[in-house]
Amino acid sequence: MKAARLYEYDPAMNVQLRIEDVSAPTITAPNEVIVKVGAAGLCRTDLHIIEGVWKDIMDGEGSLLPYTLGHENAGWVEDVGSAVTSVKPGDAVICHPFNSCGICLNCRYGHDMYCDHGLFPGLGLDGGFAEYFKTSEKSLIKLNTGITPLSVAPMADAGITAYRAAKKAAKLVNPGGYILLLGIGGLGHIALQVLKHTSGARIIAVDREPAAQELARELGADIILDGGPDLIEQVKEATGGGAHVAIDFVGEHGTENICWKLLRQGGELIMVGYGGTVEVPTLELVANEIKIGGSLVGDFVELVELMELNADGLVKMHQTEYSLANINQAISDFKDRKFTGRGVIVP
Repeated sequence: MKAARLYEYDPAMNVQLRIEDVSAPTITAPNEVIVKVGAAGLCRTDLHIIEGVWKDIMDGEGSLLPYTLGHENAGWVEDVGSAVTSVKPGDAVICHPFNSCGICLNCRYGHDMYCDHGLFPGLGLDGGFAEYFKTSEKSLIKLNTGITPLSVAPMADAGITAYRAAKKAAKLVNPGGYILLLGIGGLGHIALQVLKHTSGARIIAVDREPAAQELARELGADIILDGGPDLIEQVKEATGGGAHVAIDFVGEHGTENICWKLLRQGGELIMVGYGGTVEVPTLELVANEIKIGGSLVGDFVELVELMELNADGLVKMHQTEYSLANINQAISDFKDRKFTGRGVIVP
């Protein structure tokens, strides 16, 4: 089968994935499932993997390279292990990105992403930038009638990451309050839709790209700002003191040390994007009682919830399609912000 594989890390992002013929995965355990990939989302984490940001976390003492990237996957069940009962060949499915064990205490509590023994296809082991990939039965959700893998693949990570953060934010803000979204890209545009249907808050969308601003307008943002040098003043004036909650979907290139300044006293920052370093004077934390925390990708149940919103037509992915053969062009376009929403790789 064809697969796009990473052979070396490069902070300058000059390396390219190699499209090559490799052996298709096979069933080796009773709970495994082979999925024929219908589509795989291109994530900023894929860029960070290529840059080597995850190298020390994933590789440890030795290198895991080469391997196939791709952790936002949807497709059709191709083959199943002997113990699999919930899906069968031909079923259309979306794949939760984390293969959790289901038996550690974190899993018992329902915190899939804290699993003590989990595996993450696309981060250190072969993922879905290929014609087929292997996952576990526990990670699969059958798609609702009429929903195609191509239309939902990025929701497997971008979608539930945005959903988890938006769900947290919605619980923190009363109707009429302000939630600010920094970055209306693959994650931000999903969070905006989720908040419009789960929160009575007013939504502020911040992005410097005109296309992203237009998308935010189409999706119902109440206030749209371009992220210029006077952003802090703009936000404080528009909100009467600052946002109640800010979600930073960028987390680097300077946003990480602007986002917390957009909060009002008692406000909360939810950091989703990463790559930079947050520096906050302790006096700011104390005097303004702001809170800063991170938000990881959503768990299995949150993906189920998001897929129901999608099936009801309330949350949809705005995406641009690329063939597997053109994946390096997709990466380049993503890096240069040449498309709005999410890039999707179609084998």
